[in-house]
Amino acid sequence: MTDSKNINNPVGQGGGPRKRLSRAERQNNGPHRNRDRQGAADQKAELVRKMREKAAAAEAAAQAGDDAAQG
Repeated sequence: MTDSKNINNPVGQGGGPRKRLSRAERQNNGPHRNRDRQGAADQKAELVRKMREKAAAAEAAAQAGDDAAQG
């Protein structure tokens, strides 16, 4: 009789035995997710930096415009 078919013992899947998944990996919290989360955090930090630079440039331009209007 064959073994039961579950995620760590797929029967008839071909390609040999699969890597046993830890409990965290089965809940989609494996190391690949950590890399994805780090990448997303890097993208967010880059976006925030760009937005702050734009805001600072706009503020500097507004102050330069105010100075020209007053002088």
